[in-house]
Amino acid sequence: MLLHLIARGKIGRSPEGELVQRYLGRISWPTKVTELPDRGGHAPDASHAAVTVLLDERGESLPSALFAERLGRWRDDGRREARFLLGAADGFDDEERGRADALLSFGRATWPHLLARAMLAEQLYRATAILAGHPYHRGG
Repeated sequence: MLLHLIARGKIGRSPEGELVQRYLGRISWPTKVTELPDRGGHAPDASHAAVTVLLDERGESLPSALFAERLGRWRDDGRREARFLLGAADGFDDEERGRADALLSFGRATWPHLLARAMLAEQLYRATAILAGHPYHRGG
C-alpha cells in the first residue's frame, strides 16, 4: 500500500524536512509526498481503492499500536493507497471533513505545520515497524 502525504506548503531544506526524509526513508512500504501551494491547487484525485485521512484537530487521537492496527486493516482490506492530508493554517472545512474516511489528531495542542508533517512521517514509520514486528516500537 502506498503511503501518500499531501501537504500545503513547501518544506524545503529544513530540520523538519530532514526528519520527514529520514523517517520516510526507513519505511519499507512505498511512499510519496505531494506538496501543494499554500493557497489554491488541489490534491491529486484518489482512486476508489484509496483511503483518505485528514490531520485535523477534531480527529481521533490514536495510540501508535491502534494506528498501526488500522493501517494494517486498510492494507489487508485491499486499499492500495492511504492518503494523509495536512491542510493550510486554517485546517479543513466541514465539507472536506465529510468526504474523508478518517480524521486523525496529534492531540489537542496546535502544532506547527512542518512539525506535524515530521510527526506524521515518524508515526507512519512506527506503524509499519509495528506491523513488521520490528523492535523500534517498545510502547504498550
